[in-house]
Amino acid sequence: MARRFIFADESGDFTFAKGHNISRYFIVCTIIMDTCKIGNDLLALKRTLAWEKAPLNDYFHASTDKQDIRDQVYRLIADFDFKIQANVMEKSKAIPRIRATNEQFYKYGWFYLFRHGIADSIGARDELLITAASVKTRKAQGAFTDAVNDVVQQHLPRSQWRTSFCPCGCDPCLQVADYCTWAIQRKWERDDARSYKLIKDRITYEYDLWAHGDTHYY
Repeated sequence: MARRFIFADESGDFTFAKGHNISRYFIVCTIIMDTCKIGNDLLALKRTLAWEKAPLNDYFHASTDKQDIRDQVYRLIADFDFKIQANVMEKSKAIPRIRATNEQFYKYGWFYLFRHGIADSIGARDELLITAASVKTRKAQGAFTDAVNDVVQQHLPRSQWRTSFCPCGCDPCLQVADYCTWAIQRKWERDDARSYKLIKDRITYEYDLWAHGDTHYY
């Protein structure tokens, strides 16, 4: 029995309408690794950049980091062996009952990601520590936590997994997940594959959930 580490993030919003600064897609993304050494090295990189007086944020965050910072983070990521899975959901194709609540929509994405993406990348007896980026409010966090727990317990015995939720800045491995999610999001939302090409060889599952549908509900 081996213990594996899963770190999860998502991109996109829960606004189901068309408009400026509203995402077309909602993407749930996970990374699976056997060791968290990449997190230690990411912290070491941050200390080095601080010494060099680089323009750092409080923690690495792909959407707000300067391009030079992003380049260095992606170079570090390229030195490590881990797997990436992503479930891509074009929001306008989601039937109304699936998006009745934000938590239900999020859970739907997690369910298909776990069943078809994560399950194929873990062993039947693996122990999983699943760490996901937390959301802003305590009430919403409780609902999102319940959604993830419910999905995982449909696939694995309770003794084999634990879940943890914390802000992205608290765990450098979550920042790696953020960078991977951002690269995939840029490809889908903006047709910008620059960063995506740097992680493409790590992706074991990337699925457009409603690729074969042609009905848009807004």
